[in-house]
Amino acid sequence: INDFSYLHTNCFELSIYVGCDKYPHESELPEEWENNRESLIVFMEQVHRGIKGIVKDAHGKGIPNAVISVEGVNHDIRTGK
Repeated sequence: INDFSYLHTNCFELSIYVGCDKYPHESELPEEWENNRESLIVFMEQVHRGIKGIVKDAHGKGIPNAVISVEGVNHDIRTGK
């Protein structure tokens, strides 16, 4: 489903599994959090990397549905409403 969302809605979703058990028991969650806390926080900080901004016309008004292409990346995206 993550691939579908990325390709058809420009929504980038991730599923992260930190162990072999996809659905650990509630009692195991505090230990899983402590084992992975630092790496997950560093990973979440990465959201601030990359290119971001607003596509505007000459009058400073946002351009809805503008196509954004990056050379070397075979996946164009469009701006929102």
